Amino acid sequence: MSKDTVTLTDSASGKNVELPIVRGTMGPGVVDVRPLYASTSYFTYDPGYASTGSCKSAITYIDGDAGILLYRGYPIEQLAEKSTYLEVCYLLLHGELPTPQQMTDFETTIRRHTMVSESIRRFYDGFHYDAHPMAMMVATMGALSSFYHDSIDINDPQHRIISAHRLIAKMPTMASYAFKHSIGQPFLYPKNELSYCENFLHMMFSVPAEEYVPSPTFVRALELLLILHADHEQNASTSTVRLTGSSGANPFASIAAGIASLWGPSHGGANEAVIEMLEGIVESGQTIKEVIARAKDKDDSFRLMGFGHRVYKNYDPRAKIIRQMCHDLLKELNSENQPLFETAMELERVVLEDDFFIERKLYPNVDFYSGIIMKAMGIPTSMFTVMFALGRTVGWISHWKEMMEDPEMRIGRPRQIYTGHPRRDYPKTR
Repeated sequence: MSKDTVTLTDSASGKNVELPIVRGTMGPGVVDVRPLYASTSYFTYDPGYASTGSCKSAITYIDGDAGILLYRGYPIEQLAEKSTYLEVCYLLLHGELPTPQQMTDFETTIRRHTMVSESIRRFYDGFHYDAHPMAMMVATMGALSSFYHDSIDINDPQHRIISAHRLIAKMPTMASYAFKHSIGQPFLYPKNELSYCENFLHMMFSVPAEEYVPSPTFVRALELLLILHADHEQNASTSTVRLTGSSGANPFASIAAGIASLWGPSHGGANEAVIEMLEGIVESGQTIKEVIARAKDKDDSFRLMGFGHRVYKNYDPRAKIIRQMCHDLLKELNSENQPLFETAMELERVVLEDDFFIERKLYPNVDFYSGIIMKAMGIPTSMFTVMFALGRTVGWISHWKEMMEDPEMRIGRPRQIYTGHPRRDYPKTR
């Protein structure tokens, strides 16, 4: 094997196939298997695509072993400390941090797109009173494509950026309407004098009868949550957006598909599972010692939710950032004598000191802290995945936009290993 190719040998024919190695800016090399079928008539088999590079992307880099997450090359730790969510949105969309003037213009554009059509507002009236907020988000996002026929030409660069602005701006409004519908309260219009996060909290928790002033700690906590969830490379929902968009589907339909993928409990429901676990511990009266013993027992089906990560084999860098915010928020709310939060903090303390979990690298992940933070802010568990979608929208549309600009883009068409019946004839008599 040379430094630029890998040689595969077909043991049946003895034929060798040279496959190129593609290298990115960072990370491992990738074997380009595109010539494989033409040379050997073989495909590759990779359930879940865990070992397959589906695209080239300059947006996000993850090194799970080292606990590294970069947006456009910038460490997530620096962005969380110094940036705002809208600045991160600009960075993901355009590849560079904005100048002060570009940032002012971007913020102004987003503010001017926050309202949705009154027809969209009325659309929510058709949902059952107990409809899941994610069901409403999938439907209303798909419906948006029926309102913007003038600017959904996927081949027009200007249309693509206009659609991106609309998605980022309208997502908080639509998310708040899903929440308000679920609790029977009137919808609130956005206020352009408020920041992005202040505006969302206003639409979520304000009522016409009285003024609502969001806590600065709440605003900062939300800012962090959105930044940390803005993108995470080729996860299930992002890959869904790309696969849907590869057919030429408009951006609103593509993002609706991403929301549907995120809705799955194995993807976007982890932070909800954390709260359900904590509530179960509190209601059962179990001690943390008993909970830890159950988690260590391989014969017990109980699992600690919010610990460990499929990608990060080290401490989730997002969890390190959000951990302090979680503690600050609970301190402001005086979490003492609140059993759920006391249980969470004690569980965190014990796990971080226990060699069993340290050796297995089962550290608290971002879902553990984000669930606690959202619960403390008064956001119900049914809205947790909606909050995830709110932050991830910019990642989805950035990947969609990048794919549209990629000269190698082609419609997604995974192959399969057929395991059904061989060819057979329909019986002459039945």
